[in-house]
Amino acid sequence: MDDSQTLGSRHLPLRDQVLAALRTAIINGDYPPGERLTEERLAADFGVSRNPVREALRVAEADGFVVTLPRRGAVVASPSRTAVADVFAVRERLEPLGARLAAERADARGVAGLRAMLEQARLATDADDLTRVAELNTALHLRILHLSGNPWLTSIATSLYLHVQWVFRLGAAQRAPHSWREHIALVDAIESGDPDEAERCALTHLAAASLAARTNAEEGFADEPGAGQRPHA
Repeated sequence: MDDSQTLGSRHLPLRDQVLAALRTAIINGDYPPGERLTEERLAADFGVSRNPVREALRVAEADGFVVTLPRRGAVVASPSRTAVADVFAVRERLEPLGARLAAERADARGVAGLRAMLEQARLATDADDLTRVAELNTALHLRILHLSGNPWLTSIATSLYLHVQWVFRLGAAQRAPHSWREHIALVDAIESGDPDEAERCALTHLAAASLAARTNAEEGFADEPGAGQRPHA
């Protein structure tokens, strides 16, 4: 952790700061699945007392990022097959609708923003910066939902995409190059103003992403301590 500015030096609610930092560390793989998370360690990592750490761990457990195991205490959870299936069940309803509406409503400036994200993702993929690739994956999908012009889609997706980014990051080494080719086709469809094609591209992308995530869960995620815990977000 960077000690140049500890969380305790900032003037914001500490529990929220610790929770955000903990989620980010888990999503980015700094704390991988199965990693033991003691209050003492996290307090030292984040430069805070144990009280906000304890509160943040409770919320993180309710969100599905942490699980408490007998004789081990709090550990980083691992996305199970059921958890992955639940995430994609929701995505398969939200994203095709979002893509369809974005094709109808997105203006040139909005499409240009998507193109910029695609270029950033290409560079990050070439540099093997998987954390950045995962961040851009989330940003692109949330931006498409924003361009749909339906605020409920963005509101519903906010907590969901913490888990989307986590699952993607765990399998990004294999999935990233394929994912961004599918994203290019999706953005092309949105730019063309063809809602049927945009919806089809979204469904094709989700089918491939779901298969990859479920395969990863079967081969590795569910073998880690804490597997089988379903996120409640």
